Amino acid sequence: MKKSVFSLALIATLMLVSANSQAQSLKDLFNKENVEKVVSAVTGKNTVEMIGTWSYTGAAVEFESDNLLMKAGGAVASSTAESKLNEQLSKVGIKPGLMSFTFNADSTFNAKLGSRALNGSYSYSASDNKVNLKFVKLIGMDAKVNCTSGKMDLLFDSDKLLKLITTLSSKSSNSTLKTISSLASKYDGMMLGFSLEKK
Repeated sequence: MKKSVFSLALIATLMLVSANSQAQSLKDLFNKENVEKVVSAVTGKNTVEMIGTWSYTGAAVEFESDNLLMKAGGAVASSTAESKLNEQLSKVGIKPGLMSFTFNADSTFNAKLGSRALNGSYSYSASDNKVNLKFVKLIGMDAKVNCTSGKMDLLFDSDKLLKLITTLSSKSSNSTLKTISSLASKYDGMMLGFSLEKK
């Protein structure tokens, strides 16, 4: 049984070689992230290891389906939306190195933006790849999780993201929030959020 799983993983890896022209060496091919992708493809299971401290690196944008992405204008729309979101998040003080999330093994988490900190609890649902974040003063917020061993995207429905930004940032301005809201309404079916990297 182990041999057949290993053989399937090896075949899937070799298939990735031809599909992934960015891999420059065997070391690149067999790095932890690529191996995780192969195991996920073979087993159909995504393993998510959220525990640890994750630092904000930029905005994340995802369309709910490839069909919606194509309707919106494909990769150009996605990169434009990401650029605009980065610009607006920066205006409210959400910049790389200034925000982090720490997820603990006891299902508690801490979100920091500069000197401001918020605590809460979280629960992860593997069936739909979503995490529910419950801040002390807020109702729970669901976020889609795209996670590998070193990188994670937390993606929210736009109204939930606006609520989170308002809570985290004391610099939130109406015009900035309106711009983000307008951006989200322009691309219906788009999820907005944060790209994070494990420290």
